Amino acid sequence: MSEAPDFQHSLLAAIPHLRAFAIGLCGKTDGADDLVQETLLRAWANKTAFQPGTNLMAWLYTILRNAFYTEFRKRRHEVADTDGQFAAMLASRPSQESHIEFQDFRAALAKLPDDQREALLLVGSSGLSYEEAAQICDCALGTMKSRVYRARTRLAVMLSANTSERQRQDLAWDAVVDAPGGAAASSLVDH
Repeated sequence: MSEAPDFQHSLLAAIPHLRAFAIGLCGKTDGADDLVQETLLRAWANKTAFQPGTNLMAWLYTILRNAFYTEFRKRRHEVADTDGQFAAMLASRPSQESHIEFQDFRAALAKLPDDQREALLLVGSSGLSYEEAAQICDCALGTMKSRVYRARTRLAVMLSANTSERQRQDLAWDAVVDAPGGAAASSLVDH
């Protein structure tokens, strides 16, 4: 039982030496302190692996060095972005927006009366003239123009409700993307 207090005392005595070595590796005192703390935690967790009578400082330096290089390998592909400017440049609008808009359009188109939907599809998407569409539907030219007009008007009304909600969301998204650090943006999104 006397080994545990001796081991603990030896660890505490090694802290200044470990800190000096860590500062040499890291170049920063805050990073060095974190590294020393990690070293002490690993040493304490693996104290049964330490062979009494061997060089404790060499064992601790090895743990510290391995912890440093493990952390270095993890972080070498990371980009320092303390003020968030790099992350802000990477933000982009959600890519599924056009798919959602198309689904909204299809749903609104399905809600149109049959004669108006037919007229709009013939003139709008098939590219037929009003005259050709009127001939196909066996109706007067004025009736075809009226159906297309009413269909476009109803469709615009139905889609504007979805569009105004989406525009409100887009404004919130723009605020998030454009805000430096995102702090001001979070308050816009919450309201």
